[in-house]
Amino acid sequence: MFDSEKVKLGIAPIAWTNDDMPELGGENTFEQCVSEMALAGFTGSEVGNKYPRDTIVLKKALELRGINIASAWFSSFLTTKPLEEIVEAFIKHRDFLHEMGAKVIVVSEQGHSVQGQMDTPVFEGKPHFTEGEWIKLARGLEELGRLAAEKEMKIVYHHHMGTGVQTTEEVDKLMSMTDESLVYLLFDSGHFTFSGENPEEILRKYVNRIKHVHLKDIRKEVLDRVREEKLSFLKGVKLGVFTIPGDGMINFEPLFKVLDENNYEGWFVVEAEQDPALANPLEYAIKARKYIKEKTGL
Repeated sequence: MFDSEKVKLGIAPIAWTNDDMPELGGENTFEQCVSEMALAGFTGSEVGNKYPRDTIVLKKALELRGINIASAWFSSFLTTKPLEEIVEAFIKHRDFLHEMGAKVIVVSEQGHSVQGQMDTPVFEGKPHFTEGEWIKLARGLEELGRLAAEKEMKIVYHHHMGTGVQTTEEVDKLMSMTDESLVYLLFDSGHFTFSGENPEEILRKYVNRIKHVHLKDIRKEVLDRVREEKLSFLKGVKLGVFTIPGDGMINFEPLFKVLDENNYEGWFVVEAEQDPALANPLEYAIKARKYIKEKTGL
């Protein structure tokens, strides 16, 4: 299966402390989070809101535990704010990640997004971009891609529930409008399944453009409730719509097979945000690590 020199395993701190709802896991410290990641057998992490931004301090804490930074989320507002403003924030973010040794930058367009709104139904309330906004987004992402390339880095676009790039059709449109040497794709099994898409079909179509992978599963009974009761993204998360790979409705074997057959190189990051009071982060991290080993050999 996968070559451990080419595919690395990380886990996101959002299982310990939720960036969108800081009250979930508010009591969990940065040190506990990265210590438990290492204890569960992971060697990488994305950056959470409790992580020190001083690279010297952060490097020391991570080196003690054998953890590297895989990436970090960047909220772009290319459809709603001036490009210069986004570029300025992006360069700071890029330089921080470059200093930490990351090779990819996760970018998600948050213009008009409802993902952070507690009472807006995630399906009925999601935004739809105008043609003018699509053009702004595509050209803006290409500019961020050029800036990333200056540091030999890549941007990976994160399709996301409650945003203007959520569905297969929207991902297709974004990919067709952007230069494939500047704008890459993050593949998130959970968000595609949540949206009602076919993750394997999308993976096969864009596998050579996918440079970062988020592994999360979906609890079907919670997803059904979100749809039926017209709930928001955040309410879905609180109810436990997301879980670790192997604990929900997604069949990961064909997904791993496609990635393996196409010589994927980069990170697999378990990103399964749940309420840590209901899903002990260390326990779930260990379960996820065991499942990935069974299915991939990593």
